[in-house]
Amino acid sequence: MITAAAIRHGAVLQQMCKPKSLESSLSTPQSQVGARSCPVAHNPLTQGSPIDTDGPRVSLHAPEFAADPHSAYAEMRRRYGSLVPVELAPSVPATLVIGYRAAVRILNDPERFPADPRTWQRTVPQDSPILPLLEWRPMASRCAGAEFDRYRRAITAGVQAVDLYAMHDIVEEIAIPLINGFCESGRAELISQYVYPLVFEVVNAMLGCPAEIGQQVAAGTAAMLEGVDADKGSQMLAEALMNLVMLKRASPGKDITSVLQQHPAALSDEEVSHHVSELYGTGIEFELNFIANSLLLVLADDRFGGSVLGGNLSSRDALDEVLFNDPPLANLLVSYPRQPILIDDVWLPAHQPVVISMAGCNNDPVIRGTELTGNRSHLAWGIGPHACPAQSLAYLIAQDAIDQLLDALPEIRYDTSAGEPSWRPGPFHRALTALPVTFPATPQLNVRNEHKFMF
Repeated sequence: MITAAAIRHGAVLQQMCKPKSLESSLSTPQSQVGARSCPVAHNPLTQGSPIDTDGPRVSLHAPEFAADPHSAYAEMRRRYGSLVPVELAPSVPATLVIGYRAAVRILNDPERFPADPRTWQRTVPQDSPILPLLEWRPMASRCAGAEFDRYRRAITAGVQAVDLYAMHDIVEEIAIPLINGFCESGRAELISQYVYPLVFEVVNAMLGCPAEIGQQVAAGTAAMLEGVDADKGSQMLAEALMNLVMLKRASPGKDITSVLQQHPAALSDEEVSHHVSELYGTGIEFELNFIANSLLLVLADDRFGGSVLGGNLSSRDALDEVLFNDPPLANLLVSYPRQPILIDDVWLPAHQPVVISMAGCNNDPVIRGTELTGNRSHLAWGIGPHACPAQSLAYLIAQDAIDQLLDALPEIRYDTSAGEPSWRPGPFHRALTALPVTFPATPQLNVRNEHKFMF
């Protein structure tokens, strides 16, 4: 059974996609620089000597940041410019990039900004809550060089093997019974009753995961998130993932897990399980927030909602606006400079996280226009070698999930009696705690009996 905590928090967040070659305006110091207490040295001497500072850092893990990140980004820009000293967790410093052009340069230089965290993580307390989210794993998003190339080829092949036409039917087959579960009541909480279970089952289908193993994954994830016997939950999750890997090794199918196993990169079972874990973690977290944030825009914004329901704008336009304004993973794409490096008159220290703020960069006044309809120049997918390989798939799932709901319940509206939307704290995501809605009670939809799941 999927528990309330698993629904509320999605799956365990892992790093999604990350950082081609840096422009000549970047330079590095001629001498070694020791560790400093603040990750960003602002206003350095023109000769290039880094300056330490003990100034305050902006907390990305505070509830106040989650409640109003856009005001926080504006204040950061006013105070610091494009590079901001932040704290990812207590006593874990980092640099947040909120300048679009600086982000593009960093994301296109994996040589000087690699995604491998192994040197950094040795400096982080073992009990830090941020460590499980960013520590090294044998997968593309946490590696550099030849390791990255090998893993990236495999995961890209896996994603590209998904039949997008069949995915339409899969989303519909999952969505209709979920809608039937609440359509006669006239109200629902969409994250727990629709969005999370839909995304979870879609990911199961893409990975070729049968229901019993999928429930193991959900139970293990829930135990970890609830903090009740987290070690047992972690063990349960690892066992479930390895059970799936073993199942697919014995009975391969047309699914991502099987493609990973059969790829010429010759991934080990452990390597396959880590990539599957990332798809459950980041894949669910991204898609859950992508759909929920877009539904909030459609249902609560009179300007946009009226246009979508009236047919003037499509759900795709709502998705694109969310990717600009409230990206599902607002701050991620983490890299770790190999050595101190100067960018935008700021020295970035070696081996400390440099986090790209997709939300901050997308709203940079230097590049921000007033018209978003049809504009897809945002950084929500990343760019460069670590750009998300599943963009078309994520778009399709989200658009189909939204369209199924709006077609079934065309008069659905955000439940204003529940108050203003609230957001889960966290340095990386932009995630609603709930999405309550009301609508006229509606008879159940017809359910097709055929099954098109890929496993």
